[in-house]
Parts: sequence; C-alpha cells; structure tokens
Amino acid sequence: MDAPVLKPGGRINEGLPIKPVKIAVLTISDTRDEESDTSGHLLAERVTGAGHELVGKAIVADDIEAIRRQVNAWIDAGEVEAIVTTGGTGITGRDVTPEAIRPLFDKEIDGFSVIFHLVSYQSVGLSTLQSRALAGLVRGVFVFCLPGSNGAVRDGWDKVIAAQLDSRHGPCNMVELMPRLMET
Repeated sequence: MDAPVLKPGGRINEGLPIKPVKIAVLTISDTRDEESDTSGHLLAERVTGAGHELVGKAIVADDIEAIRRQVNAWIDAGEVEAIVTTGGTGITGRDVTPEAIRPLFDKEIDGFSVIFHLVSYQSVGLSTLQSRALAGLVRGVFVFCLPGSNGAVRDGWDKVIAAQLDSRHGPCNMVELMPRLMET
C-alpha cells in the first residue's frame, strides 16, 4: 500500500503580486566546489524561479567557524532577509551545521523540522531520521538548514519554505512577519 500524500492547507493568491525576498544560499560541504554543487545550484534556481532575489551564494567547508563567519557576514551586511543552507545536517562526524547555526538563533522555528520530516518521509521513508534539518531567526533573518541531497532541497524548498516565503500564501506567511521580527 502506498503512503498517503501529504496535502497541506493554505493557498497562493495568484491575483496578488509577490514581494521578492532577498535570499542567500550556502552550501556546506568538504567535497563540493562550484561545478559539483548540484544542491546549491538547484536551490538558487528555485529561489530565483519563485521570484525572489538571490543576493548571495557561497560554499564553505563543514567547519563550525567557517559556517558562522559566512552567515554572520551576510547578516551583518544587512542585505539578506533569509538564508537557506544545504548540507551538514546529517549524523556523521563532519556534519556540524546544527552545531554551527543553533547557537546563533534568537528564536528556533521548531515546527520547521517537524514539517520537513513529514514531507521528507513521503520521499525517503525512515531515512529522514538521519537528518537534523532546522530553522530559526538570527537577528531578524530567517535561516533554514536543509540536508545536502537534491531530493532534500526539493522537499524542503518546494514543500515547506517556498510557500512560507511567498507573500501571497494564506492564511499567513513569514514575509508578513518580517517588519516585526526585531520589535521589542
């Protein structure tokens, strides 16, 4: 028997204009370079294809300090509203993305991991347990951390992140919260 397909609620109001979000893509890998970075390229294509502005794209090693330096540099520059990372969320010794990013969070978006695993389970079954995907806010910037496979990027972007970064998505979306993320 086939697993049921997850059908989320909400909808995109095609009659409204999209508000482009300024997004950076970070690939975290010891082995990929610009030519072999298929998941980073896929993510960048998804970002621009959805009508957003790709304001940065980089590759860093699976190194806590290197990851933090790049994320902080983009945030410090003040031109990014969201960062999506790919890679380093697994459970091997070199997978350190959660250890690098989680301490930067002002607030963690716990539901992201839950929903990511729900949609990932539809694609890879129990293998989703090997991912430590996470998301949160760092100084008013959304940071989403996806696994490094192309399938995980498709699941994470197409089935979770894209709708929440689409200003036309209802009943609500993360874009409408952006002006209020730093309020005290």
